[in-house]
Amino acid sequence: MPLSASLFCVFSLVLGGCDLLLEAPAPIASPLAFGNPSNAGSEPDNYLMEKPQYVLSYNRERGTANWVAWTLNPQWLGDAERQNDFRPDDSLPEDWYRVRPSDYTRSGYDRGHLTPSADRTASEADNSATFLMTNIIPQHPKNNRGPWKDLEEYCRELVDRGQTLYIVAGIHGKREKIGKRKRVTAPMSTWKIIVVLEQPGMRVAEISERTRIIAVEIPNRERIRDDWKKYRVSVDRLEEKTGYDFLQPVPQATQEALELRVDNLE
Repeated sequence: MPLSASLFCVFSLVLGGCDLLLEAPAPIASPLAFGNPSNAGSEPDNYLMEKPQYVLSYNRERGTANWVAWTLNPQWLGDAERQNDFRPDDSLPEDWYRVRPSDYTRSGYDRGHLTPSADRTASEADNSATFLMTNIIPQHPKNNRGPWKDLEEYCRELVDRGQTLYIVAGIHGKREKIGKRKRVTAPMSTWKIIVVLEQPGMRVAEISERTRIIAVEIPNRERIRDDWKKYRVSVDRLEEKTGYDFLQPVPQATQEALELRVDNLE
């Protein structure tokens, strides 16, 4: 990972010593480098959870995350196998219901990842963290195994080309309560915003109107198109639908230009 700051040694002829000066702001590193879109905190339906592998806003009433944010670069990718150990998240407050894998049984929905399993293969522990039920949503198989999966693979292709990604993905709307206990709400759609950085270690101040932003919203139902590119939208569109504020630290003029644009690169 890039160093968080540059250290410079200044020699003093008077003291004959070496002083270390900390210079330059830290490069982008945190999954929340581009903001906490819902200002998640301690509220039960907007509960901030920070893990080494990703950060999320959890919604107790829905039984799923509102959104999950993570970074993707070569350091997160390796040879760890898929752990497939879906399980409740014991880090939730003790008096909250903890969603179980069985809450999805015979629901007609996949246990769909927000942070993909394949984005965390540097170690078994990293991969296992993606199977916590707080990272899982009810996803229709046509969504999860179709355009959503293809977009996940495209993101890893970008990393293979040397790019660093900052990603936030989430849900919108309420389709139905699922499972025997009716503790989990299936969303109407899934969305994702991807900030594509050409150079590792870039800073927020270096983001320009030329920075690539990919935003999509994909219906969570059976009848959908196969190509994720058909579902590209503007960040503005997602802000209007969700009420969230994305790209908060980016200078206002640059932010407005980026959020208005719809990605059209192939």
